Amino acid sequence: MSIRVLLVDDHALVRTGIRHILDESTGIEVLAEASSGEDAVDMARSEKPDVVLMDVNMPGIGGMEATRKIAAVAPETKVIVVSVHASDPYPSRLMEAGAQGYLTKDCSGDEIVTAVRRVHAGERYLAAEIARKLADSLLSGGKDTPLDQLSQRELQVMLMIIQGHSVQSISDKLFLSPKTVSTYRHRLFQKLDVENDVGLARFAIRHGLLEEGPMDADEPGKA
Repeated sequence: MSIRVLLVDDHALVRTGIRHILDESTGIEVLAEASSGEDAVDMARSEKPDVVLMDVNMPGIGGMEATRKIAAVAPETKVIVVSVHASDPYPSRLMEAGAQGYLTKDCSGDEIVTAVRRVHAGERYLAAEIARKLADSLLSGGKDTPLDQLSQRELQVMLMIIQGHSVQSISDKLFLSPKTVSTYRHRLFQKLDVENDVGLARFAIRHGLLEEGPMDADEPGKA
């Protein structure tokens, strides 16, 4: 029986490339595609794929929250993250959220296929670069950075803020009250020693969480 895979990425070209790789592989079937975290969760709940290949930076709730939700609504489904981000906090936080694998987008087609097969078989799979960085961090006692202070939810809210989402938008997508989101936002300002959303974006750029450019999901910095 084929391994049924859900592809999740907001770039159609990326999905097409991965689909081509998987379609050429014996025993793997691309079940469906999704372009947002919300669609990924809905499809995981209804279609129960064996494996999800999950992007991180997408419109809406994004890959981290989608991974956490899939682990809750479809616990038999295995999530492999495929991201441009090779450095923490992404790998460790996504594994904490429920991912069983983590690849970078410069990996080979053969490695994607290997990861799908091994994760489906019940193993964890980390790209060599990710495994090395996580091992280095563990052996050195972990990096003492401001990001280490953030809870999983605070990091999720931060990622949505730096993508340009307003407090109301985050409230709607994460099913939190606007007051709760505002509390998280001000907590972030205090913990990371920034004054506003622009300062938060600059912090994110310095720490490799965001590529330099405008925030445009809603309106920049709008609460």
